[in-house]
Amino acid sequence: MPKRVLETPSAPGALGPYSVAVQAGDFVFVSGQVAIDPATGERAPDHVGAQAKQIMENLKAILGDAGLTLHDVAKTTIFLVDMNDFDTVNGVYGGYFDGEPPARSTVQVAALPGGFLVEIEVIAARSY
Repeated sequence: MPKRVLETPSAPGALGPYSVAVQAGDFVFVSGQVAIDPATGERAPDHVGAQAKQIMENLKAILGDAGLTLHDVAKTTIFLVDMNDFDTVNGVYGGYFDGEPPARSTVQVAALPGGFLVEIEVIAARSY
């Protein structure tokens, strides 16, 4: 199954040696996103709810660049610095999925790059 790196002009670029999104077969793998506003390059405020909202908007944009929507997401992983923020992030996240949300894992991590409070990655499936 060949892979190809997808162009994501509507979202922040990679912050290191990785691709923002890669298609392999019918699957699109989106790297973990942190809360950077693509229009300004600025980070969202240090509030987990604001960061989660910016991340979800970035994920929508990345998927849109790939011709997909959040409805195509099959699996997400949420990384939290503090599991006490679970309810806040869950509330924001849940507002982006209606009907049949994707499978999900949520894990607490010791730290995230740049001091961010939350990071989210997704795997989407193309349906033809």
